[in-house]
Amino acid sequence: MVFNVADSVNRKIKKDFPREIEKLDNVWIPLSDGSFLAATIWLPVDAKTNPVPAVLEYLPYRKDDFTAIRDSIRHPYFAGHGYASIRVDIRGTGNSDGYLPDEYLKQEHDDALEVFDWIGRQAWATGDVGMIGKSWGGFNGLQIAGRQHPSLKAVISLCSTDDRYADDVHYRGGNILASDILWWASTMFAYSARPQDPNVVGEGWKENWLQRLNTTPYVHEWLRHQTRDDYWKHGSICEDYSKVDIPVFAVSGWQDGYTDRVFSLLKNLPYAKGLIGPWAHEFPEVARPEPAIGFLQECLRWWDQWLKGIDTGVKDDPKLISWIQNSELPQVDYDERPGKWVADESWPSRQVAEHNYWLGKNHQLQQNPSDEQKIIVPSVQEHGMYAGVYCPFGEPGDLPADQRLENGKAVVFTSEPMEESIDLLGEPAFHMTFTSDQPNVFIAAKLCDKAPTGESTLISWGMLNLNHLRSHEYPEPLDTGEIYKAEVKLDALGQNIPVGHRLELAVAPTYWPQAWPSPKQTTLTILTNEETRLVLPVRTPKPESDSHISFEIPEIAQPIDKEILRAEKRTRDVVHDTISDTWQLQDYSDEGERLLPNNGIRHGSKNKNTFTITSGDPLSANIRCEWELTVARDDWDTQLFTDSIMTSDDASFYLTNTMVALLNGEEIFRKTWEETIPRNYQ
Repeated sequence: MVFNVADSVNRKIKKDFPREIEKLDNVWIPLSDGSFLAATIWLPVDAKTNPVPAVLEYLPYRKDDFTAIRDSIRHPYFAGHGYASIRVDIRGTGNSDGYLPDEYLKQEHDDALEVFDWIGRQAWATGDVGMIGKSWGGFNGLQIAGRQHPSLKAVISLCSTDDRYADDVHYRGGNILASDILWWASTMFAYSARPQDPNVVGEGWKENWLQRLNTTPYVHEWLRHQTRDDYWKHGSICEDYSKVDIPVFAVSGWQDGYTDRVFSLLKNLPYAKGLIGPWAHEFPEVARPEPAIGFLQECLRWWDQWLKGIDTGVKDDPKLISWIQNSELPQVDYDERPGKWVADESWPSRQVAEHNYWLGKNHQLQQNPSDEQKIIVPSVQEHGMYAGVYCPFGEPGDLPADQRLENGKAVVFTSEPMEESIDLLGEPAFHMTFTSDQPNVFIAAKLCDKAPTGESTLISWGMLNLNHLRSHEYPEPLDTGEIYKAEVKLDALGQNIPVGHRLELAVAPTYWPQAWPSPKQTTLTILTNEETRLVLPVRTPKPESDSHISFEIPEIAQPIDKEILRAEKRTRDVVHDTISDTWQLQDYSDEGERLLPNNGIRHGSKNKNTFTITSGDPLSANIRCEWELTVARDDWDTQLFTDSIMTSDDASFYLTNTMVALLNGEEIFRKTWEETIPRNYQ
């Protein structure tokens, strides 16, 4: 393993590579049903006489505009080091044929297998393929690996999941992830409606655009499946890990929404390595907070080993390399998270042991069980407004604020000051014995690092729909007054707790807007006993291996030119109307507008999300997500405006989605979809 101490703030722009490259635009990959997928390929110029393996990134995010800048710093790098680096728009997106009716469909996977076949027929190809991707591309890399195509030899999967129900933007712990389910559905509602480029596909672009505009909002299907049924099992490789029988490099960051899945992949896949840094939902060579790392160099070590058969040492790398973050006072954005790299040769690690903390008198969090007592935990509907976003992208305002703003709306247990520093690495859990006064209820649990000066930093959280105690597939009502036991899994973390700091455990049956509220105000009663406890993963340092880990300076290829027409802007405000006792979280992101001189495309977007609730009234919960998208060139100007709203009563959810499309300033399409979907223990 090549590890050199590096100033990771400095990124090296690579202009020269070991092999001269060319870029092939608008390559058409034919499919067996007569459709075509649009691809861009970066290729060594001598590949036809010296064939190369291929690296595929397979996404719905429009290679010719929306991801063009990010693609330009990564794919040429791989090509310059001896790979055909291929970026394909999946069916129904970008300039590819068709429309996209949902995420991760079998059709998406079937098309990828045909892409592999097509690659194998090219004169420049050895026939061996690797897949890389973040988020959607990380998901489908794992899913397609499960199809076991002989050409696919290895995967690099970033910020991904192995379980589409338990850990994605739709449901968490069996609860509707209110912060994201409508937002992400509204995002894809707008994204999937963007048109093909008439300069590339010709006159048929407009007919296809109208088809894309008519696509039913994904959220309808997502809410029809409120339990872990066959809909979610499709594409969840946890159903049979053995099907993914090739090497997987699993990567995430502590600010990412998918960190937990690195641990489950390491535990369950036949061959996997893991890397977790301090990062948000981004590639580690450009990620925030620092330190970024030379991730593209690490990718080359992976590809050279598995696609070229070169012994690069990756087989001898630790099972997991992770960044233990130093304690920091709470901020909604960090430029840097100081800490240290650590290495674990196996996962579960022999360096990590469980430490228990029990609930005691006077809301103490203590290291021994106490006599049984009853702790009353009431509903406060606005609890959660300062929790930050579920899956940060490294934007200002994404992270949780000081939890002193929140803890008065939950029941909090606090430890004594730490007498010695500890490192936490792994997945905490809260085990509780409880009763409920309502048959339909959930629990949220938060773990905080409390500084001697009083500031409280959220370091991990989790929630559980208590109607899912037996399974996420077959929920059951609670019998009021009956005693139950539950385990609430919290986010994985890598965190140092220094001397003098305290741990805080906050619990509540509300967490807006992360969870959709239960239909009625609820009071939980937690029983303190030997089984009601917080379990923490405490890691013993291993200086002989930990002290030698660092990474090279990040390298990227020369990015394509762009002209900024409108700068980015982000605001995130909590507004409390004290007269009506109504709370609003207003999250606005103007992602700016850019002109790409290489193809003349101008593109931009604006997004506003509003989460509203009135204290004491769970049925007042309201989410509204609005998008404005532009894709244009010279005298061709397309605009999309979408408006998505979600509300409920005690029996049903109500969805309203409106799409408006303009061509050169004139409205050519307007449609509203309205849907009522029964609640199923949500």
